[in-house]
Amino acid sequence: MVSINNVTVAFGSYTLLDAVSFHISDGDKIGLVGKNGAGKSTIMKIIVGLEKPDSGRVEMPKEQTVGYLPQIMEHHWGKTVLAEVKESCPDSGPGEAEKILHGLGFLPEEMERLCETFSQGWNMRIELAKILLAKPSLLLLDEPTNHLDIESIEWLEDYLKAYRGSVMVVSHDRKFLDGVTNRTVEIMLGRIYDYKVPYTRYTELRAERLAQQKAAYDNQQKMIAKTEDFIRTFRYKPTKSNQVQSRIKALEKLERIEVDETDGAVLRIKFPPASRTGDVVYKCEDLTVGYPGKVVFSGANVEIRRGERVAFVGRNGEGKTTLMRVIAGELEPISGDSKVGLHVDLGYFAQNQEQVLDPKDTVWSAVERICPGEMHSSLRDLLAQFLFRGDDIDKRVSVLSGGERARLGMARLMLQSHNVLALDEPTNHMDIKSKDILKQALQAFDGTLVVVSHDRDFLSGLVDKIYEFRGGRVKEHLGGVQDFLHKLHIETLQELERKNSPVAANVPEAPKPASVDYAAMREQSKAEKKKRQRIEFLEKQIAKDESRMKAIEAVLSAPGEGDDIMELTREYLELKRDSDAWTEEWLTLNE
Repeated sequence: MVSINNVTVAFGSYTLLDAVSFHISDGDKIGLVGKNGAGKSTIMKIIVGLEKPDSGRVEMPKEQTVGYLPQIMEHHWGKTVLAEVKESCPDSGPGEAEKILHGLGFLPEEMERLCETFSQGWNMRIELAKILLAKPSLLLLDEPTNHLDIESIEWLEDYLKAYRGSVMVVSHDRKFLDGVTNRTVEIMLGRIYDYKVPYTRYTELRAERLAQQKAAYDNQQKMIAKTEDFIRTFRYKPTKSNQVQSRIKALEKLERIEVDETDGAVLRIKFPPASRTGDVVYKCEDLTVGYPGKVVFSGANVEIRRGERVAFVGRNGEGKTTLMRVIAGELEPISGDSKVGLHVDLGYFAQNQEQVLDPKDTVWSAVERICPGEMHSSLRDLLAQFLFRGDDIDKRVSVLSGGERARLGMARLMLQSHNVLALDEPTNHMDIKSKDILKQALQAFDGTLVVVSHDRDFLSGLVDKIYEFRGGRVKEHLGGVQDFLHKLHIETLQELERKNSPVAANVPEAPKPASVDYAAMREQSKAEKKKRQRIEFLEKQIAKDESRMKAIEAVLSAPGEGDDIMELTREYLELKRDSDAWTEEWLTLNE
């Protein structure tokens, strides 16, 4: 058993963890939840001994063994995958190592490849395999599902459910948490809230608890107000003195109900206006790309035009990040033609912010260094929009959580006006609310967007063209994510990853016409986008008009002396006419 006793962690005047205490018992399967930057990773680092609290202590038996998978890790080069995993636990047989690697998605031939020939996501799987092979009595896994496809997530879920030791896991994957955990520990504003249930049930109980607290608090406040009124009214009346004194003493002894403080802070993102690029933003023909000893894909033909919203989808390691790096000028292709268009000002968000940010920087210095002079006076306001307030700006990058680093990377991206955004897994460490806010900001962005993501909900309604990376090839699909999934007869992007697996490699796609007029499809896609935008505009106008009409109706039903009935009636009739016209157009477009 592990005991966390009165642990406090503070940065200047900001308290991250405020005397928190809880226990991890044998067999516990704990989901550690909370907003980005709440202290989840910090607790794990304190348990494993990588960080020390300002006060408090962690107690565990000497025989306790701990396996820790951090969000950000160092990888080891020079060995094959199988050799690297076996060397970490020499007492285990090769068969067991191969079984775990296979469960995490490695093919038999891939186990003999050098670790450095794999992407960052696949190297995370290697580190996870090393930890699982060691079979520690306590597993600490910090967002292990970020770089896993659906089959590997399902395998890991089954493995952890059957695991005999204790598990504490941080994840934004609700289904995974529900499948693995039997207890949820929430960190909010430095405090711990412990629920002996999986994640979904925890959210229900938490909402019920807060509602009950609020109701009890409101009732008590009414009682206090009544009592204080009685005391004020009869304080100086001799006949009521005993009753007054009795009520004064009752108030003094009263245990005041408190409502748990909740963290309602949210991101505020608005990208600067984009300048105009040439008609073609990026184009490659017969492109072959890879690394020494490894061709990732070949024969690729990609064209991204001004104003398009493009998604790269497919399994990890198929080349999505690799092509992003080519577009950003970080990687030279092996062969083929690759060109960035005229007047392109590219804003690139890398998947691994730890490779971009200097760990010695503070939040402030990381943005100040690249901040244009005219924006320097508003830099604090910008950081506040990304939830870096007060002493947060003095935090070192090295102590930031994955979510905080993602927010910092996004803040740096907004310091300059870009007309093309290339975002590689921007939502990997973001909570659900932050994902929605980022999506809304990107929908309002008036430039060109290229995004890598596995998240169907995030991409839905955001992109109008998809490039599918599969088996060393890159294939264009016009239309949004729903069109793409329908074309392949699948429901989710995770099923696409399943289709790309060796077992399902021969699953046929939906029948396609012999020849496709891509120019016509592109024009149709643009027309559909304009129609969606018009529908959204109409819905806002209708709601606005109806709200004003209700306000006028309220006045007309009980007019005051200063109300101009004739003018209000005229305005009401005009609004109704406009609203009827908006509604008729809305119905026509939706047909």
